[in-house]
Amino acid sequence: MRKGKFWTFSLLLLLVLSTVLAACTGEEKDKKEEGNAEETGSSSGETLVFGRGGDSTSLDPSRTTEGETFKVTINIFETLLTFEDEGTAIEPGLAKSWEPSEDGLTYTFELQEGVTFHDGTDFNAEAVVKNFERWASGDAEKFPYYNSMFGGFEGDEGHVIESVTAEGDSTVVIKLVRPQAPFLKNIAMAMFAIASPTAFEEQGDDDFERNPVGTGPFKFVDWKPNDSITVERFDDYWQEGLPKLGKVIFRSIPDNAARLNALTTGEIDLADGINPSDGAAIEDHADLQLFERPSMNVGYLGLTVTRPPFDNKLVRQAMNYAIDKESIIDAFFEGRAESAKNPMPPSISGYNDEIEEYPYDPEKAKELLAEAGLAEGFEMELWAMPVPRPYMPDGEKVAEVIQKNLADIGVTAKIVSHEWATYLDLASKGDADAFMLGWTGDNGDADNFLYVLLDEDNIGSNNYTYFKNDAMHDLFIEAQTEVDEDKRIELYKEAQEIIHDEAPWVPLAHSIPLLGGSKDLTGFLPHPTGSDLLSTIDLER
Repeated sequence: MRKGKFWTFSLLLLLVLSTVLAACTGEEKDKKEEGNAEETGSSSGETLVFGRGGDSTSLDPSRTTEGETFKVTINIFETLLTFEDEGTAIEPGLAKSWEPSEDGLTYTFELQEGVTFHDGTDFNAEAVVKNFERWASGDAEKFPYYNSMFGGFEGDEGHVIESVTAEGDSTVVIKLVRPQAPFLKNIAMAMFAIASPTAFEEQGDDDFERNPVGTGPFKFVDWKPNDSITVERFDDYWQEGLPKLGKVIFRSIPDNAARLNALTTGEIDLADGINPSDGAAIEDHADLQLFERPSMNVGYLGLTVTRPPFDNKLVRQAMNYAIDKESIIDAFFEGRAESAKNPMPPSISGYNDEIEEYPYDPEKAKELLAEAGLAEGFEMELWAMPVPRPYMPDGEKVAEVIQKNLADIGVTAKIVSHEWATYLDLASKGDADAFMLGWTGDNGDADNFLYVLLDEDNIGSNNYTYFKNDAMHDLFIEAQTEVDEDKRIELYKEAQEIIHDEAPWVPLAHSIPLLGGSKDLTGFLPHPTGSDLLSTIDLER
């Protein structure tokens, strides 16, 4: 509470003392201590409890591709570049400026100065180099997203990064083998955050992902698996006045109803994964407020093309005709979603709106199965997501609708599920016949949906269907290299035509994710990537 004359007098006295003490140690430290005093004065010091649908699988963002990790790590780590508050335009991060060469092969970054990691070591150009060296010397199992975005690793033919070098303490030069149109957006993504080299070298990869050290507004405190992750304000954070909160506790509450109840009773202050059906109730609640996240996602049913009968295109097309997407959207999204026909949402440049969506047509599905020699149907496993995600509010119930749709065409689907980390691991290895999953874009570029999720380069990392197509691959590589945006758009539109015909997915929906918060919460800006920076949030209780 910040009320009363005594508190005001005490606060002013604290500010004066802080400034006097700082003056004893020179001008630079004086500025730093003044900043800390201002930070204390502008911050509530309150604890925010954030309820979410599942636990993180790691706290090293470079080692995973799932969103529950990035929700936490974006507040512990920082990237060279970052995105605007509610969009994907590039802004300065740990790099205060950048300059590309005319040929698009060299990028020079000037770094922020006076930044330290949570362990007290200095952030500088050499730290950036060591992070890139760590990723480039790994493999797809250890650093799956680096593999997806930069075409492999050091020594691989498709690896796009030639070198990363330090020129003094505050300049980094990155040279590419070939131009990569989305390069700046790629390095702004949460998984390419700069970690303390001292920490990951001393701890080793496995220990570091349980004890992360970055430069972000909050530093790691502890992790109780499947329960909570706690971070607290980093007092030496380089951006003055931030963060405003003293502590954040990320609580895992998988059940949507239980999470909503925790919000309404005041156990938590912020909740994601709000059922669309509960949106109106939150809006009408005097002590709560509803937030809509800008839509940049897709929910889908993936068909593993290496497992019969989904190695047959006719069967995959039959699955697309068999599933009643509109019924799913009406029942579970309450009008806060639109039917999907492509693997990326209409908000992404390059979306092909001329593609004709597969209609719900069980009879056509039966015809295709008969043509494939499966007139009597077949048996399969249908993997249902065990946690709510922005693109899939209730995986189990959606799976039940799909199960019924498939029964109508003679296909017997057994619903299977696993704990979230296991689900992702097994699906990535191609162990599922068909699996429900989705994707929230990480940088607002078509490459981040189409190439990352469906190209042969990413089989076993983000391409869980194991689908590959040589003509499509050539289009993706050309689109990455092409700097003319109009030409890139045409290449991505052509690729979507191939995907539509080959049908490795049943695209289901593009949702408008909902979050609920306490009325006392201010300064929260939900980000379309699904990873929310909490440093600007305040709680005025």
